[in-house]
Amino acid sequence: MYQWRKFEFFEEKYGAKCSIPEVENDDVVDKKIECCSSGRGKVVTGFDDGVVCFFDRGFKFNYAFQPHSSSVLFLQQLKQRNFLVTIGEDEQLTPQQSALCLKVFDLDKMQPEGSSTTSPDCVGILRIFTNQFPKAKITSFLVLEEVPPILLIAIGLDNGSIYCIKGDIARERINRFKLQVENSHLDKTLSAVTGLGFRVDGQSLQLFAVTSGSVSLFSLHDQPPRRQTLDQIGCGLNSVAMSDRSELIIGRPEAVYFYEVDGRGPCWAFEGEKKLLGWFRGYLLCVIADQRTGKHTFNIYDLKNRLIAHSALVKEVSHMLYEWGNIILIMTDKSALCVGEKDMESKLDMLFKKNLYTVAINLVQTQQADAAATAEVLRKYGDHLYSKQDYDEAMAQYIHTIGHLEPSYVIQKFLDAQRIYNLTNYLEKLHEKGLASKDHTTLLLNCYTKLKDVEKLNLFIKSDDSIGELKFDVETAIRVCRAANYHEHAMYVAKKAVRHEWYLKILLEDLGSYEEALEYISSLESSQAGMTIKEYGKILIEHKPVETIQILIRLCTEDVDKRGPSNGVYMSMLPSPVDFLSIFIHHPQSLMDFLERYTDKVKDSPAQVEIHNTLLELYISNELNFPSMSQVNDGGNYLNRVSAKSMISSAQSNGNIADHKNSEQEKDRLKRREKGLHLLKSAWPLGTEHPLYDVDLAIILCEMNAFKDGLLYLYEKMKLYKEVIACYMQAHDHEGLIACCKRLGDSVKGGDPSLWADLLKYFGELGEDCSKEVKEVLTYIERDDILPPIIVLQTLSRNPCLTLSVIKDYIARKLERESKMIEEDRQAIDKYQEDTLAMRKEIQDLRTNARIFQLSKCTACTFTLDLPAVHFMCMHSFHLRCLGDNEKECPECAPEYRSVLEMKRNLEQNSKDQDRFFQQVKSSKDGFSVIAEYFGKGIISKISNGSASGPRSGTVSSTSGF
Repeated sequence: MYQWRKFEFFEEKYGAKCSIPEVENDDVVDKKIECCSSGRGKVVTGFDDGVVCFFDRGFKFNYAFQPHSSSVLFLQQLKQRNFLVTIGEDEQLTPQQSALCLKVFDLDKMQPEGSSTTSPDCVGILRIFTNQFPKAKITSFLVLEEVPPILLIAIGLDNGSIYCIKGDIARERINRFKLQVENSHLDKTLSAVTGLGFRVDGQSLQLFAVTSGSVSLFSLHDQPPRRQTLDQIGCGLNSVAMSDRSELIIGRPEAVYFYEVDGRGPCWAFEGEKKLLGWFRGYLLCVIADQRTGKHTFNIYDLKNRLIAHSALVKEVSHMLYEWGNIILIMTDKSALCVGEKDMESKLDMLFKKNLYTVAINLVQTQQADAAATAEVLRKYGDHLYSKQDYDEAMAQYIHTIGHLEPSYVIQKFLDAQRIYNLTNYLEKLHEKGLASKDHTTLLLNCYTKLKDVEKLNLFIKSDDSIGELKFDVETAIRVCRAANYHEHAMYVAKKAVRHEWYLKILLEDLGSYEEALEYISSLESSQAGMTIKEYGKILIEHKPVETIQILIRLCTEDVDKRGPSNGVYMSMLPSPVDFLSIFIHHPQSLMDFLERYTDKVKDSPAQVEIHNTLLELYISNELNFPSMSQVNDGGNYLNRVSAKSMISSAQSNGNIADHKNSEQEKDRLKRREKGLHLLKSAWPLGTEHPLYDVDLAIILCEMNAFKDGLLYLYEKMKLYKEVIACYMQAHDHEGLIACCKRLGDSVKGGDPSLWADLLKYFGELGEDCSKEVKEVLTYIERDDILPPIIVLQTLSRNPCLTLSVIKDYIARKLERESKMIEEDRQAIDKYQEDTLAMRKEIQDLRTNARIFQLSKCTACTFTLDLPAVHFMCMHSFHLRCLGDNEKECPECAPEYRSVLEMKRNLEQNSKDQDRFFQQVKSSKDGFSVIAEYFGKGIISKISNGSASGPRSGTVSSTSGF
């Protein structure tokens, strides 16, 4: 027979005899305890004289009262409400009525009965036996608290009947019904109800009923209640209990049986007569009488762990209670024994000293200790096994501590190479529970690689249960697999974790699979593909330039053909070529191909200015590996930063562009120059003020690389004509210089005639014979009257190689023309003088002599002039009626007079407009003639009359504005 281990998990707390207050004319020693109950922090005892006593913790007497006059047979302290239900004998009023009655006391309401004693308020009294419920001996009693104030009371009788009372007893709203365990039986003792037990499962309410010969189950939620016989064996009194899982427990001499709603369950073979049976916190309590010795033993069984938690010899026990967290045994001699469970730490220490770690583990698990306490027990057990060199079993215990024990504690113990299998197992479990750090992942993968266990490595990395969130640190796994040359596994992790940068790094840096890398990039979304190309584009351009450019074109021009070339909003959403300039840092030829293909396909890119700037630098540079390309580090921002230092260094490095040894390079340079000039022209559409590139940058590039054609085009487009002819002067291209001036110096076509003056000055300072060119220049100067002859003579006199014969004809023609002009001016002066004299004479005549009007007809109507008539000094005569309201001005001469006055007012007004005066002087070929005209018209020579200071102040006023 299996022998259960015995432990002392319980200890005696305190013990004392029950005592009641002294009652007059009563002998305390002769009183017998009939019933006991506990609850709400008190122990209640009922005596055979009808007195009930209440005890506090430590069996300290609280108070007593007498609910019944004769004897208290049964009582129960309720848990939800502070009520006490008792059954006892009172005075028998009539022979037909039974002396037994049921009373309910409210212990929160105390009524004084005298000066020294108090008793609780009795809220209900009920006669148990009536005509419908005949009298019988009560063998068991049980109260179930339903929803307050409803009580369900079950009273078992010796005839196999159960009287049930349900309702509010205080208000006498009750319902009685009867249950019958056995219909008939020859031996009435066999049908006595020895035990009752309620089972509540949701809305289902059931009642276990035990007799000495059967176990029955009543379903009280059915109407009428349905009876079900669970077993044909029963038990005696005090051998029935209910477990905390609502299982019925009965004790028989051979064993203890458990019953559920469907019948008998497990049984435990404990020999001996079961005097008392109970259940406390998962422990089975038994008071067993030894038939041979007659001694009583109190055992506490831990059924889950198959051990005896406590065992002690006791006196004859009459009642068993549970209160204050203890087990209370009431003896027949009124003494009491309190047994309390030791704390978990004490129990574990006891087991650890005996090295009973398995028992300790089972104990903490069955008693639902917290996880930290369980882990501590497992750790100690693991340490114990480790000290015995049982590493496999020790690791099994350590694995159970994951989540509570620091992993480094276990890992340090198994770092030895001989224990690498155990360490691998532990690290795997760490990852399964998602508690592994980067270091743990590194260590586990290193274990796999050292063991060369590819199968486990595959299972760890490629297992189906890791779909979605990976149970390890991705970067660590990739790094370790790469270091161990497990590139396939590293790529699998990178792809599964959507770490495109790691996947490509392995393909490009470790495997050199450039084509596969390009295929992978092509399969990505546009944004992800763009990011990966920015990071790894340099390697791809170096090894697969054509394919990489195709991918870039697809990214930057996605669906542009379908949406149309003018959809600027959509183009702004696509990646810009400028973002990828940095990957071409050492491959300018590929950059040029990429940008050319892009500009051929996209005509309205938001970044076309930056693109054209880059293309111009590629086209115009003497050598394709120009210095500024080495400074590309942020996607093209360098385009707007051209410092003086870089210009000087570039000019020094590219200063000598004389001979190119390689003819192919020279052809390439010329071809690029043609493309550059074409781009300069095509990117500056007609009618637009600004081109689609940076003009300043273009000029600097042309100057740095001596690109004359491009420089001349830019200067001419910007109307910097003097810079254009300066280029020809610097090159001593006299023929081109004169042709340029013919094209750009024609004022009729919007040119600048002053270019001829600059050209004449250039030949005057040339220091060599240029007679032919000078004569041609003088022709245009003479035609447009650009310079006076004196300036021409002074300018050409500086060239010692020129003779007077060069300008002889020019001077002669100028002198002849000026002579004619002088003669014409003299004739005009004479005419004006004669007119002036005639006017003065006429004015004098008007002032001194009378006028004779001889007109006979009206000037207005041409009819014969009659009175009244009006004669004007201009010799016009009118009828008075023909003049109308205007009698002061001649209608014929007034318009001309008014125009003269208006002209005079305008001239006076213009004299105050200084800006207009200077503008006319500046724009005129002969500024002196404009000033002379102003003086001639009397605009700036007018002075005010007045005081002595008037002329002086008038003179200042007239000249201050100019």
